[in-house]
Amino acid sequence: MLLTVDCGNTNTVFAIWDGARFLASWRCATQHQRTADEYYTWLRTLMALNGIEMSITDVIVSSTVPRVVFNLRVLCDRYFGTRPLVVGKPETKLPVDVRVDAGTQVGPDRLVNTVGGYDRHGGDLIVVDFGTATTFDVVETDGAYVGGVIAPGANLSLEALHMAAAALPHVDITQPQRVVGTNTVACMQSGVFWGYVGLIKEIAARIRAERDRPMKVIATGGLAPLFQQAEVLFDAFEDDLTMHGLTVIHRYNKENA
Repeated sequence: MLLTVDCGNTNTVFAIWDGARFLASWRCATQHQRTADEYYTWLRTLMALNGIEMSITDVIVSSTVPRVVFNLRVLCDRYFGTRPLVVGKPETKLPVDVRVDAGTQVGPDRLVNTVGGYDRHGGDLIVVDFGTATTFDVVETDGAYVGGVIAPGANLSLEALHMAAAALPHVDITQPQRVVGTNTVACMQSGVFWGYVGLIKEIAARIRAERDRPMKVIATGGLAPLFQQAEVLFDAFEDDLTMHGLTVIHRYNKENA
């Protein structure tokens, strides 16, 4: 029984993998103050509600928030009697190469998405992840991570407008009925929504042109379906791409221990 943990800047996702499928997944706010005991109590309750035995034997973690990793390690040691694999640490091997400038630290979430995308779709990919930031990860023909693009996330952009301009309210992102808004909320929603549609199309087009080859665009993250309904921007949407990538990395490390 494998516990996969994807810790992002805003949310942390836990999922249970039984070797063939994900039995369940749960999401909580990312808080570095959360203790190992709190994690365990929360997980035990949710697993019991889903009729899943608390028989975790292995854990793999991807975290963009380093301060959270300590308590996750304590959780694994105290309650599961195992040492977790942590993506990005030297002891955790990757089934793909990372070809970037020397000294560059690539976010573990981007490496995991690369592995998951390559395993499911092969090479020559652009993986777009809609999180706190919107990231574009370029996957080489042989599966190597070769760089990408980082842009502010759509919700982050709306929050920045609200925080920086006293007269602008907090609004949720949605597809507006018209491009030209006739009230403040509609104007903000249109600017962010259609602005991001343009951003996705333009960056993907420029990556393809720079690499001079056809490339599939694979999307993950909660906002991807919202943008896809406006225009065909992606070749595929993978809701569990990061979690799948974690299972692939875990299996690779088991086979190459």
